[in-house]
Amino acid sequence: MDFPDVIEAEDITLRRWRPEDAGELAAAVQASLPELVPFMPWAHEGYEAGAAGIFIDIATDGWADSTQWNYAAQDRAGTLVGSFGLHDRIGEGALEIGYWLHSAHTGRGYATMAASALTRAALEQPGIDRVVIKHDAANPASGAVAARAGFHEVTRRDHEITAPGEVGVQVTWEYP
Repeated sequence: MDFPDVIEAEDITLRRWRPEDAGELAAAVQASLPELVPFMPWAHEGYEAGAAGIFIDIATDGWADSTQWNYAAQDRAGTLVGSFGLHDRIGEGALEIGYWLHSAHTGRGYATMAASALTRAALEQPGIDRVVIKHDAANPASGAVAARAGFHEVTRRDHEITAPGEVGVQVTWEYP
């Protein structure tokens, strides 16, 4: 698949992660821990530039082997507002969007803008006919993003709890 390195999405820009982003990424995660820890198994008190660098290396490898396309999201001032990605982990013909938003930048529509832009980019790829967003039922904010981006809920299924705020019910949304 051939995703662009940069995607303009209304009030934000999505661009490929770069090694020099590690410090800013770690700071954003640290500032957002109260909101991330309940739902993101990778978020923890010790998340620092080294861990962020590992994520960026994995993101770079994902582009190289066409399994995931992760983007840093920046507002028009160039401030990191979150991370958004497309992942080839749910089967043929579909990609899954994963994301998190810096706590200081919620409520501005950035997640919806990014999800919509990634959905458009995904559906332009040959062989991709649907895009999926999954989240635990205890995280209704993720469901609200999916709904505002035009996704529709398709299933609720039990799943393994991997983070302390989860209730073990996975909600799946699809577009179209």
